[in-house]
Amino acid sequence: LQTGDKKILIAYFSKTGTTLEVAKLIAAATNADLFEVKSLNSYPDEYKATTDKAKQEQNDNFRPELATKVDDMAQYDVIFLGYPIWWGTMPMAMFTFLEAYDFAGKTIVPFCTHGGSGLSRSMDDIKKLCPQAVVSEGLAIRSSGVKNAQNDITAWLRKLGYVQ
Repeated sequence: LQTGDKKILIAYFSKTGTTLEVAKLIAAATNADLFEVKSLNSYPDEYKATTDKAKQEQNDNFRPELATKVDDMAQYDVIFLGYPIWWGTMPMAMFTFLEAYDFAGKTIVPFCTHGGSGLSRSMDDIKKLCPQAVVSEGLAIRSSGVKNAQNDITAWLRKLGYVQ
């Protein structure tokens, strides 16, 4: 999308498809490019095994290798960053993603899906990882409410100036 002359990318991590649903709604509203941040080694199918692995990665400050790469990050001015909240922040694959590119002068617009924790400390983590980026007001959507989130997403995008 060109909002004025700003090109927008939606980079998202979604294990179960919930965050992808939100990313698609934002993409539809903004006409942005969609990009999936995907770990080289996938997470287990079983919920507890996934949460255990996610917690271990966080405890170890581990950076999973990514299977996907943005071909030309320089062309984007605005990056919507989508992720589930795992143990109080975004999955460690998102840390890998944010460290892989230069976000200086770019705008990062976080959005997350969660089970009740809101954005938790993910906003602070993004600001630490990308100190030269402008980090916009984020949006937190309860995972159980994603199917009914269209109005909240539209209101948020309107407030930030990305849709009429």
